[in-house]
Amino acid sequence: MHDIRLIRDNPHAFDTSLARRGLAPVAATLVALDERRRALITEAQLGQARRNEASKAIGAAMAKGDKDVAEALKAEVASLKERMPAIEAEEKLLGEQLQAALAIIPNLPAADVPDGASEEDNVEVTRWGTPRAFDFAPREHADLAPALGMDFETGARLSGSRFTFLRGDMARLHRALGQFMLDVQTREHSYEECNPPVLVKDEAMYGTDKLPKFAEDSFRTTDDRWLIPTSEVSLTASVMGELLDDSALPMRLTALTLCFRSEAGAAGRDTRGFIRQHQFEKCELVSIVRPEDSETEHQRMVRAAETILERLNLPYRKLLLCTGDMGFGARKTYDLEVWLPGQGAYREISSCSNTGDFQGRRMNTRYRVAGEQKKTEFVHTLNGSGLAVGRTLVAVLENYQNEDGSVTVPEALLPYMGGIAQLEPQR
Repeated sequence: MHDIRLIRDNPHAFDTSLARRGLAPVAATLVALDERRRALITEAQLGQARRNEASKAIGAAMAKGDKDVAEALKAEVASLKERMPAIEAEEKLLGEQLQAALAIIPNLPAADVPDGASEEDNVEVTRWGTPRAFDFAPREHADLAPALGMDFETGARLSGSRFTFLRGDMARLHRALGQFMLDVQTREHSYEECNPPVLVKDEAMYGTDKLPKFAEDSFRTTDDRWLIPTSEVSLTASVMGELLDDSALPMRLTALTLCFRSEAGAAGRDTRGFIRQHQFEKCELVSIVRPEDSETEHQRMVRAAETILERLNLPYRKLLLCTGDMGFGARKTYDLEVWLPGQGAYREISSCSNTGDFQGRRMNTRYRVAGEQKKTEFVHTLNGSGLAVGRTLVAVLENYQNEDGSVTVPEALLPYMGGIAQLEPQR
């Protein structure tokens, strides 16, 4: 959410930043709406002051026996009283219109975010690891995995497309990945493990910028709750509406949860395999910090996600997203893309974003500034994947596959696999 006062003070700068995202100017429209609303507030205040003044004058006029003046003042008070509800209703309507207009404007990009129109303009920052040299043609996971327990047919029969039923050692490997991620993030990177609800109210979705713009991308229940698209929603909104003490920051939260996405905006993309599912698990990372700490925290969060890939010895690259490819609420985003030898391509496996105070304003979450008795500021929030479990499973299957169709379990996961060192195809 944007601060209308900042837009009012520097409309050109606001429109210039929006233009970097390829959006048309809106500051003039917003400021005009705000000016009408503020004029009504002033009118209401002046009207109330005059009403109080006239009411007192009535008594004075009556005491002097000046009935004509008293009657004129009574008429003026009645007129003001009649006008006030209309002013208040119009001001409320304009306020709601202003909030609705602000709610669908994306965050402004940070100064060091590269300009660009699409993912083609993202900037590669680093690469880690060397893709394995196979002495056979590596297969894509969708061809390799069914014999190992990734049952696409049963998933589709039960729930439709983009659902998968995992069996046996495949399910065990999926679980091992999630537990490994949680252990690393809590033990080594100081994230507090949480087990949040996966059903949330409108307010939580709105505060984390998923509503109103992305309603079609999420599933809604018949009792008007939402299945979370990521536990970023639950974890970040856990401080919604709070005034935090400075000593509570930074807050670092993590959760391994089911996530649900309708994928309304991804029709036709990755329909084959386990890459893009309606239901999936993710180890989410959320940080709530002071404004001056958010850039450093962003780098820390990316490093926490990179650690998982490196422990699993999965080659990856880090990209700084351009203005045209960033998410709605982000002011700066790094993507991690893992190498998939079956596809011969790098594919996204983590996205870590700094939203600045964008979500803090939407949630109305502030903190008391240390050493300042009365000063408060909006918190900065960050979120990222540490990692997406299903996509990591895909990466393990493709990178650790053998010519006979088996898959070797990465060394880092052996303590979680109960003695299983290799997934064997079921003939």
